[in-house]
Amino acid sequence: MKKAFLVMLAFLITCILSLQGDNFRFEKKEEIKKTLTFQNPSQPKDLQVDNIFGSIVVTGYNGTEVKLTAHKTIKARTEGRIEKAQQEVRLDITEEGNTIDIYVDGPFRCRHKNDQERRHDPGYRVHYDFEIKIPRKTSIFLKTVTDGDINVSSVQGEFDVKNVNGEIIMIDLAGSGKAHTVNGEVKVAFSKNPDSECSFKTINGDIEVTFVNNLSADFHLKTFHGDAYSDFAVSYLPTVSSSSVERKDGKYVYKSNRYARIRVGSGGPEIQMDTLNGDILIKKK
Repeated sequence: MKKAFLVMLAFLITCILSLQGDNFRFEKKEEIKKTLTFQNPSQPKDLQVDNIFGSIVVTGYNGTEVKLTAHKTIKARTEGRIEKAQQEVRLDITEEGNTIDIYVDGPFRCRHKNDQERRHDPGYRVHYDFEIKIPRKTSIFLKTVTDGDINVSSVQGEFDVKNVNGEIIMIDLAGSGKAHTVNGEVKVAFSKNPDSECSFKTINGDIEVTFVNNLSADFHLKTFHGDAYSDFAVSYLPTVSSSSVERKDGKYVYKSNRYARIRVGSGGPEIQMDTLNGDILIKKK
């Protein structure tokens, strides 16, 4: 399943890269505002956003509705291509039970590998920047690919957040989940420590996660070109030797060119932090 996902992701990136670097002379902007509702606001709720070009900003608040603002920008080589973009690219929004699904659809999805017509350069790009307010206790599933970051604040549900060319910034969280990107930093701050497994990954960028004082967790750390730092005192699990640890400016520093496992407090949920080119920072609030 993981291999299939990576193949699909690589194919998608190839399709997207074919659109990069164009000098689009014509532009059209549109703002879309919608208020969306969950069927049973007092029950578990899910928000799903699947974007391609653009950013996603999600903010939790004390209401019961989802308030969506989408800033749509079409860039094209000709006015005719703007019209074509309006016909081919759709913002599909569904409200089904307690799940709200926001999906940007168009030929760039490259679903048909053998369909040359769908894979050719369309001469336009459609960019969506989303600003979404949601009830605080909502689980979120967010994806974008390029030309935008993902920012989340004041959410108390589970999270699964994916980017490719952009950073992920999440603050005031009270939940557990995954935040993965490829080119960009991952920066997360919890208002309540997670009570189940979490995973934070990038390839080019630092990973910084801030926890509150009473942290108990087991960390699985990996960075090839960087160091791992902790504000918390730790004990070492079997795969880590004390010779790989030093003190620097009052912090514990781990030379971690291989996987390292450390424990904070009495241990607890496993927190994975994995980067190739960057540092890992475990911070105390």
